[in-house]
Amino acid sequence: MNYKTKIISLVYMPCLLSLIFTFDPTISFFIAWFGSFYIFYITIFSSLAPLRTSKNGTVPVMKPIILIQIIFAGFMCCTSIFYFLEHSDGEVNLISYCQRLSLLAHSSLVSGMILTIRSEKKVNKVTFNPSLNLILSICLISYLSAKSLNYLAPLIQFKYPLQVLSITSAVYLFVKAAAAKHFIHILVGLSIFGIHFIESTLTGFKEGVIVQILTLAFVAFHYYRKVVLITTIPILLFSLYVLPTYTTIMRAESWKNGKSMSSARLQAYETFFNDESEYLIIENNWMFLTNRFSEIGMFVKYIKHTPDHRDFIGLEILGNVLDSLIPRFLWVDKPITEDVAMRRVYDAGVANRSSEVSAKTRPVVDGYLIAGATGVFLVMLGYGMITQIISNTAEKLFGGYELGGILIFNSLFQQLWRGNTFEFLINNVIYGFLLMLIIYAMMNVMNVFSVITQNENNTN
Repeated sequence: MNYKTKIISLVYMPCLLSLIFTFDPTISFFIAWFGSFYIFYITIFSSLAPLRTSKNGTVPVMKPIILIQIIFAGFMCCTSIFYFLEHSDGEVNLISYCQRLSLLAHSSLVSGMILTIRSEKKVNKVTFNPSLNLILSICLISYLSAKSLNYLAPLIQFKYPLQVLSITSAVYLFVKAAAAKHFIHILVGLSIFGIHFIESTLTGFKEGVIVQILTLAFVAFHYYRKVVLITTIPILLFSLYVLPTYTTIMRAESWKNGKSMSSARLQAYETFFNDESEYLIIENNWMFLTNRFSEIGMFVKYIKHTPDHRDFIGLEILGNVLDSLIPRFLWVDKPITEDVAMRRVYDAGVANRSSEVSAKTRPVVDGYLIAGATGVFLVMLGYGMITQIISNTAEKLFGGYELGGILIFNSLFQQLWRGNTFEFLINNVIYGFLLMLIIYAMMNVMNVFSVITQNENNTN
């Protein structure tokens, strides 16, 4: 039995154990919940883990098996504990069932990655190490390109991945320059990252802020491991304390009351220095933890609706996906993708049409709506395989993990970190892949890869 077969067989053990205890939904829930932590251990920390620490002591934490697994499965599987504790006297059977499906999705995700991950013997024979000036160039060009696409509607689908590439390269430039003590590059990287971070605080959404904090933490881990391990959790906890109330006030004042973003942000800041707001902050945080922090509550609603009130949708969703891929300038009357994706939300009663919340489905829910538990297994297995294949391709094209993995893959395909509804996700992945090929062709024409260094393991 090779290591891939062995580790894949181990990651499904919690699924089988949670099924055995379905007669007690509470025990089954906790087996499924702890099962995700067991999978983290087996696939990241154990001796069977497919990735190893390199000779210089670094851990490739931005590889899919680590970064995407932690974010995707951490959000999907581990945050549900608060919802369960708040609703354990109610629909405990349904919550337990959702947790088991989430664990199945986690197991399928990592097994798909493991099946397609490249062995250490097949790493690139040459490794391209990007200079600070190259990272600076990528950062500035992607930043200006993303801004210019606001005025080029036919190419707007490239804006988001270019914007993320600008953020990631700014973070990487700042961190790498700090390690090398290059003051000018530190200043430029920090400035561009600061601009993006401030812009994200004006959107009224929490995700952009948290994602940028995570990006900084994962990139910095390669150079400042101890500092990141000590500071990241307190920073994230502080963010989770502040953001629920902050974004609630931003939305209320800016979206509903029509105030300017700067005015709404100032009022949100002042809330935290007002003693009378303490109860409001605590209440918002508890509501966030027990309802909005996890999407298991919405998953429960979808399971109650399908198949009891509507049959599984099968391949119907693929028609929506194909429609979303057609550029609007080629099909002027193309249905608005947001509206198409929200139909499933409204049909299941997850949100009403007058709500300002965009509660679109995630890949696990879409998998269930397609074909139940079988759909969850197949969708997430494919999700893991495709994610790893794209990562392999990026590293092969761009000369290894540093440029291909950290910068290109985790920027152009950042949607894979948490997933999205199929109509958006597949669209993002296909156009991201096209953009990756365009960037590679441009860099190749400019002879960016002309200077390469032999990998120490392949000098012979």
